[in-house]
Amino acid sequence: MERGRPLVEVVRLGLLSYQEALQVQQVYVKRHQVGPAHALLLCQHPPVYTTGIRQKAEPLSSLDRLRLLGAQVHNADRGGLITFHGPGQLVCYPILNLGSFKKSVRWYVSQLEETVISACRRFHVEASRSPHTGVWVGDNKICAIGRTACCQPCDSIRCSRYVTSHGLALNCNTELSWFRHIVPCGLQGKGVTSLSAQLHRDVGVDDAVPHLLDAFADHFHCDLVENEPRH
Repeated sequence: MERGRPLVEVVRLGLLSYQEALQVQQVYVKRHQVGPAHALLLCQHPPVYTTGIRQKAEPLSSLDRLRLLGAQVHNADRGGLITFHGPGQLVCYPILNLGSFKKSVRWYVSQLEETVISACRRFHVEASRSPHTGVWVGDNKICAIGRTACCQPCDSIRCSRYVTSHGLALNCNTELSWFRHIVPCGLQGKGVTSLSAQLHRDVGVDDAVPHLLDAFADHFHCDLVENEPRH
């Protein structure tokens, strides 16, 4: 560990519901009330469609149709439009006080995108940023990044007093057919992809985690330490 670098606790939560993940996030957010307590929460969700606060009210019939597919439907307190989370997707919730890094949500979003781009590059997948939030391979999104309305309009990610919560979701070996039932993030004419789809072989979440963590430490200039979940 290098002296002066922020220390970030890595917590592997396994498979848990979207609602449970929100509750766990709040536990870690509250730790910042007494000082910096940076954490990186890693998990997967059972199938769930989430809508953001920019989403127009969906007809009940549309929501019921999604539930009949076997997925939950949750109204999230993030910005953005409807998206999907499910098994095979590496979900990462950084709970960081940006005062220890850089007090700029725009910088934070950019570093998250660069972290994912670097992780993809380690699999020899050439990903990039675009005018749309997230990380893309051509016109197909490989990683979604949560959006917020509580910061500047041009910024993304849920952030309160520079403590972040909503993060990113990298498609590893996600079943992409779930996305066919929605317009992901409201982007007409765009598609979705995954590491497995790009490489034509199975790449699971466990395969992607080490690369994402290494890239995160590089781009956020921090040290990572593994710990057990707190309740």
